[in-house]
Amino acid sequence: MVYDGLMDPQQTNPPENNNDQDRNTNAKSTMTSQSDPNNILNELKHKIDNANLPLELKNNLNERIARLELLRSGNGISTSSYIIELENSITYINWVLSLPWFAKSEDLLDLVRAKQILDKNHYALQNVKDRILEYLAEIILNAKNHSDGIIRSPVLCLIGLAGTGKTTLGESIAQSLGRKFERIPFGGMGDARALRGQSRAFPDAEPGYIIKKLAHAKTKNAVILLDELDRVADSARTDIMGVLVELLDPEQNKAYTDHYIDYPFDLSNVLFVATANNTTNIATAVLDRLEIIQMPSYTDEEKVVIAKNYLFPKLRAQTGLAVNQLEIADDVWEGIIRPLGFDSGIRSLQRTIEGICRKVAREIVEGKIQTMVITNGNLKEFLQTW
Repeated sequence: MVYDGLMDPQQTNPPENNNDQDRNTNAKSTMTSQSDPNNILNELKHKIDNANLPLELKNNLNERIARLELLRSGNGISTSSYIIELENSITYINWVLSLPWFAKSEDLLDLVRAKQILDKNHYALQNVKDRILEYLAEIILNAKNHSDGIIRSPVLCLIGLAGTGKTTLGESIAQSLGRKFERIPFGGMGDARALRGQSRAFPDAEPGYIIKKLAHAKTKNAVILLDELDRVADSARTDIMGVLVELLDPEQNKAYTDHYIDYPFDLSNVLFVATANNTTNIATAVLDRLEIIQMPSYTDEEKVVIAKNYLFPKLRAQTGLAVNQLEIADDVWEGIIRPLGFDSGIRSLQRTIEGICRKVAREIVEGKIQTMVITNGNLKEFLQTW
């Protein structure tokens, strides 16, 4: 459950596995688990034949297996050239087979349910939630009237200061539609190949973020959050923005080609959502494809409700404290909310409450106290010192 930037771990997608390591492990186990070298290629053939792939791509993979057979018969299985080619082929084929070329999750086209999820996950932000519901209504109508599943709406871009709940709103959109959620961090990204992938002609080549996230989601209609678009490295901004122009254009992303996979993948069913602190460093061509939603800062009154009703119960339980072991008096919250002055989001507030809970937990573990009520008289003792 999200409350202004915080997600309940029980409500989120499970954390990503190390897919790259898993595929490398699979590649090595494929080579070592069979006593007969012929079985390695036979196993790859079997995987390819039983996979749901575009016909042309399936033929390309079978041709690759045929080349491996020729290389093995000519040079033998112990030569370095054959071993390297076999390892690279196994890794590449595993990536191709892991992609959801035709797999799609079923959308939950229920605007009432979507509103309930947004209200449950996010306090206040009524104007923002109304804009998102209008956006979802457009997607729902398009999905009902067009069977192709192509997203024809502009890409939402949530603009606001840190800690105002931009990222978790993206998660709520995915939850509202019943889609898998994936996040691509753009902060500090310094090479367009992180998105586009690298050609297999180079050592240690691998796919880009887009392909990796789709492989993890296992559906071609996931919600992918493009997080912090304005924070890419200056040296790579032009190249990265060029890739984004293609990603966000439904007329171009129908045949998005990752340099590693080297075969077009249809991204027209993917729902992209973007976030940024401001639009200054986002290229004009990218902005033309975005629908900007401005995220407001939270008022003190809103923070009091968020802190009392959502943050404190969650963080108290997270620290291991029972309800009766730590209480905070109602007249104390103003001093907790603004110990360091104005903050647009709630991250500082979260850290402050975490600090209070941990200090109380330490004193309980050390046997100094059994319970604690935070009042204006003892608040300073438990506030985090900076």
